[in-house]
This record gives sequence, C-alpha cells and structure tokens, in this order.
Amino acid sequence: MSDARLLETFLELVRIDAPPGQEAATAQYCADALRAAGCEVWFDDSAATTGSDTGNLIALLPGNIPRTLALCAHLDVVEPCRGIDPVVVDGIVASAGPTVLGADDRSGLAAIIESVRRLAESATPRPSLRVIFTVLEEIGLVGAKALRVEDTACDLCLVLDAEGTPGGIVVAAPTHYTFTAQFRGRACHAGVCPEQGISALAMAADAITRMQLGRLDADTTANIGSIRGGTATNVVSGRCDLTGECRSLDRPRVESVRAAMSAAMQSAADAAGGEVEIVWELAYEGFLHAEDSAEVLLVSEACKNAGVESRCYRTGGGSDANVLAALGVPVLALACGMSGVHGVQEQLAIADLEAITRIVEETVALMSAEASA
Repeated sequence: MSDARLLETFLELVRIDAPPGQEAATAQYCADALRAAGCEVWFDDSAATTGSDTGNLIALLPGNIPRTLALCAHLDVVEPCRGIDPVVVDGIVASAGPTVLGADDRSGLAAIIESVRRLAESATPRPSLRVIFTVLEEIGLVGAKALRVEDTACDLCLVLDAEGTPGGIVVAAPTHYTFTAQFRGRACHAGVCPEQGISALAMAADAITRMQLGRLDADTTANIGSIRGGTATNVVSGRCDLTGECRSLDRPRVESVRAAMSAAMQSAADAAGGEVEIVWELAYEGFLHAEDSAEVLLVSEACKNAGVESRCYRTGGGSDANVLAALGVPVLALACGMSGVHGVQEQLAIADLEAITRIVEETVALMSAEASA
C-alpha cells in the first residue's frame, strides 16, 4: 500500500505546474501532506527577497531520540514544465508530452513525504525529522541561500537531488563562479569611417580566444555562456556584454582560472584601446567529504540495508547541498533515480523511487541504533 501511495504522490506532484518562482501550489500540497503526517509546518519569509510566490517550506516531525535528520529537496522544475502528463510504461515514468517529467526534483519531494509518513506511522524509535523544501533552486540555489540558520539545524542532512540510480553519494562538488563583463569601445559608421571606431564585439571575441575553455583538468571547467552586442551591420559596435563561468573541485585552482579569465578580458580591451568592466559572483562554495567519514559510512550502510549498492562520486554540478555545507551543516547529496534531467527525455524508474525512500528509512534506523547504543 505504501509503495502505491509513494507512486501516487509522485504522479500528483509532477502534475502541479512549478516553474521557478511559481512554487506556491506545490508547497501547499507538500505542507498539507506533511501536516497530515503529524509535522509542524511553517514557511520562512524568504519570498520577500527571492521573488518566489512562496517562502521555503520547513517542517518538523518530533522524534524520541536526541538526534535530528534533515531531508532536503526543491520545489521548482525547469521549463518546459507546464501541463506535465506522466505515463507509466513497464515500470518507468516519463512525460507523454513535450515537457520534462519533473523527476528533478519531484522524486526527492515524494520520497521525503513518504518517508515521513511511514516513520510517523511506525512505533519504532526515531530521530526528529526536519524537512527543508526550497524554492528557485534551478536558477541559482536562490531559496537555499535565503534559509535561516536555525531552520537548518540537524546532525545530518540528506539532499535528495542528484541524478543517477539510488546508492550514489556525492562526496565532492565544485566551487562555482560566474561573471558578467561589459566591453566598451567607440561606435561609428562601419562604411564611412570604420577606422574611427573601436569594436566592442571584436574585443570580446579576442578575449574569448585568449581563454582556456572547456575541461581544463579532471576537477576544473570554464565556459562562455553568452555574447550580446551590436545594433546594425553598418555600425561598429560600441558595447558588447559577455557572460561566463568557471568551477573546480580544487578551491585554489578555481581562483587561478578566474584570475586568468579576467586577465584575458582586460588584455583584449587594452589591446584595442577600449574598456571592460568585469563583475564576478560566487555562485556557491564547494564541499569535499572523505569516503571514510562517519556520514558517508552511515549512508553507505543504509544503502546496503536497503538492498542497494552504494558508490561515492564527485560531481561538477551544484545543489542545495553546496549552500547547506557552507552554513556548516553536515550534508550529503544522494542520487534518487532521475535520468535525462532538464530534457524532454527525462524519466524515473518506480523501483528507484522506492529504493531511495528505503535508504532514507534505513538511515533513520541506523541513527536510532547509534543513539541508543
């Protein structure tokens, strides 16, 4: 019965439209489900600063041992995500239409809700369960960055928001920087007096050719995201805007790449006699866990007890786990079965949804056993 309830929860969630910034309906569904399970539920006041139509959802199911396990997932879904029509074929859930499925991160939401329900229905000892459902994750971990420290307090936090089959434990994620740069040259008529102009587009192009981009080493990448400038074919462009990023699992390395990218842009502007203004933003800090750390060993054992083979891996992507780690929260990101995320081929195996739910329950059982030992 509970597995059928788990699947139904997932299917109901994916049918709720929730592009970034419009998470209120999903949040209300989750709040109602968690309250029905016995949780105290509240919303923080982050909507005033994030621009979402709801705050982050926080819930607490009191336990009977003096430990707290936090469970985190996000409420928003990448576009195209409106009018999702899920279909189940041979144990696989996919979208019937030209949309994503929304398993990122409805799989995490559903697994957490069902775990809370099952644990609330059980008489076995358990730690307190803290639920953290964030907004605007897909456009820069915005909701997580607005969390109050007191709403994240726990002995361990599991973020259910990594791609791949259950058993995957993310032990390292990168520090990530983004930049916007504005090149300024001198506009003039391209056919009458081009020699009087300084092309901002040419400056930006020169800057790009001076950079090392793509995969720079096993831990490091750099990329140019967009270039925008110019007004007409007969005008030497006076302004060009460039965006890009760099990220690395090696903290000093990302700083050196950032400096090199800045130097390339400044050199290109200087060579042309123009100007460039560069603004860098730290998108999120990285984290690194030893594979023999207490947290990783605990979750690895939980995977084994759930009938799943654990595997540790490093990722080049970020999640709410990065933000929580920077707050000092002991946190691990877990794979929860989704594949093909951010595309219309996204899908989720029902068996994987059930497996990640069991892993959460087994983590609770192990924490309870440790506390009573």
